[in-house]
Amino acid sequence: MKKYILIGLLIVVAACSSEKKEEGLVISTNVPTPFVWEGANIYFLLTDRFYNADTLNDVNFNRVKKTEKLRGFEGGDIKGITQKIEEGYFSDLGINAIWFTPIVEQVHGDVDEGTGSTYGYHGYWAKDWTALDPNFGTKEDLKNLVEIAHKNGIRIVLDGVINHTGPVTKKDQVWPSDWVRTEPQCNYQNYESTVSCTLVKNLPDIKTGDNNFVELPKHLVEKWKAEGRYEQEVKELEEFFIRTGYPKAPRFYIMKWLTDYITEFGIDGYRADTVKHTEEFVWDEFKTECDVAFNQWKENNPEKILDANNFYLVGEVYNYGISGGKLFDFGDKKVNYFENGFNSLINFEFKWNAAQQTYEELFSKYSSILNSELKGYGVLNYVSSHDDGSPFDNEREKTFESATKLLLTPGASQVYYGDELARSLIIENTNGDATLRSNMNWEDIETNDKTKEILTHWQKLGIFRSNHPAIGAGVHKMISEQPYVFQRIYATTNYTDAVVIGLDLNEGEKELNVSSIFKDGTVLNDAYSGIEVVVKEGVAKLNTQNNIVLLEIKK
Repeated sequence: MKKYILIGLLIVVAACSSEKKEEGLVISTNVPTPFVWEGANIYFLLTDRFYNADTLNDVNFNRVKKTEKLRGFEGGDIKGITQKIEEGYFSDLGINAIWFTPIVEQVHGDVDEGTGSTYGYHGYWAKDWTALDPNFGTKEDLKNLVEIAHKNGIRIVLDGVINHTGPVTKKDQVWPSDWVRTEPQCNYQNYESTVSCTLVKNLPDIKTGDNNFVELPKHLVEKWKAEGRYEQEVKELEEFFIRTGYPKAPRFYIMKWLTDYITEFGIDGYRADTVKHTEEFVWDEFKTECDVAFNQWKENNPEKILDANNFYLVGEVYNYGISGGKLFDFGDKKVNYFENGFNSLINFEFKWNAAQQTYEELFSKYSSILNSELKGYGVLNYVSSHDDGSPFDNEREKTFESATKLLLTPGASQVYYGDELARSLIIENTNGDATLRSNMNWEDIETNDKTKEILTHWQKLGIFRSNHPAIGAGVHKMISEQPYVFQRIYATTNYTDAVVIGLDLNEGEKELNVSSIFKDGTVLNDAYSGIEVVVKEGVAKLNTQNNIVLLEIKK
C-alpha cells in the first residue's frame, strides 16, 4: 500500500448489559448489533450497469437504435442484484442497505440531442410509475430481491421521482398541461427559478404545487386498458383518495403509485430525486404516506419485520452540505428539509472536506454537527456518484484513502458501485455523465491483483463499520494527537458500542492507549490480520506489517 495511507485502527465494541462497568461504560458481548440508519453502509448502483443475470430481457419496446457510448441499455437487471446478494458480495463488503436507480417503466423512445441518441437506461425518465420496465425485470423479480436481501440483513432503498416525467420522444407524448409544465427552464437564481421550472429542456415538470383536480392522462388509461388492469388501478386510486382526503392533484397520484412498492414488497426506504426542485411540503406529505404504507406492510407481514426502524427517506438536495446544518439556502429563501419528512440528506460537501481537512478536522466537525444541529437526523457521505463530475478521486489514484475516509467518517456512507474495485470514472468517447456510469468491472476481480487488494481493503473496513454503529452514529473524541488516536461511543438505553481508532501509525510495533474503554486483561482480535492481543496497563500492543489494524473484543 502507498505510504500516504499508512493507517492503523483500533476498534473496540461494547454491547450493553447490566453485568459489569468500566469507567461509566456497561460492557458485554452478548447483545446483537442493531442496525442504525444514521451509520448505515449503503451501496448505490445503476440497475442497468451492475450485473446482467437475464439476457432475455435486454431489449424491449424496440429500443434498438444505435446510441452514444454508454447511453443505451447495457443489460443490468434486478436479477443481477439478487444474484450478487446470494453470492455474498454485499455481505462481504459490510453493506447493510442497497439503493438502486429507478426501475419503473421508462419512455420507450430515445432522445436525440444532436450529438447522438440516449434511452432511459438510468431510470429517471418515467412513463408509467405503476409498472416495472421489462429491461430491469418483473415485479416477481423485485419481490424475490427484497425477500432475499432481508434474509441477508440488507435493507432495500428504491429511487423515487416525483418532480418530472420522462422526456417527449417520437414514441412518448407529453403529459397533459394540467399535469406538467414544459417551460420555463430553471436558471437556479432563487427559489422560484429552481422549483417552478423544468430541470432541463424537454423534461416536463410535474405541477407538484397544484391542488387542482386532474384526470388520469389519456395515454395511461389506454395503456392500462390494453394491459387489462385499468379497472383495478382506478379502484385502488379511488380507495387512496377516499382514505387520505387528498385532492386528485398530480403529486398525490404519484405518491400513491410510489408507496404501492412499500405495501406490496416491503422496501425499507426511498431516495428522493431532485428534492430542491419540488416544493418542500411535498416531501412531508410523501413521508406521511410512506409511513402509512410501511406500517401496513408490517401489519400484513409480521414474520418478515427486520427491526423497529421507521421507513427511511433520504433526499437529493443538490449541493446541500453538512455545514449548512438543517438549512439549504436558495439565496432568497432558506428551507429546512429535515422538518419536511427527511431522515437524511445526501452530503455533497464530503468530497471537499475529505480532500482539504485532516482526519481530526474531518471527524470532529462531522461528529459535532451530527450530535448538535442534526441530532436525530443524518447525512449520506460519498466519494463518487452517478452525476457528480468532480468526485474525490477522479483518477482512482487514492482508492485506499477513499475507503478509509468514507467508511470512518461520522454519518452514513454511500459506496458507489465500483468504488471498491477502482472502476474507472474516465471513459473515452463518452459525453457528460456517461463517463461515470460504465459497466461494473467484475472481470478485474479475477485478473487484476491490485483490484483484489483494493477490494479486500474495502471489505474489511466495510464489515467493521457494519458491526460497529459507533463509527457512523457515535460521538467522536480525540484521545491523543501523536499518535493520532480517538474514540467513538454510541449509546442508547439498551445498547452501547464503544470504539477506539488509531490512524497514521507506523508499520511494525504499535501501541495504542485503550484505557478509556477496556480494562486490563481484555482479549482483542485484529480483524485485519487475525492476530490476538491482550490489553496490559491500558495499552494494546501488536506487531503487524499491515497499515491497518482492526481490534475488537474476541468472541
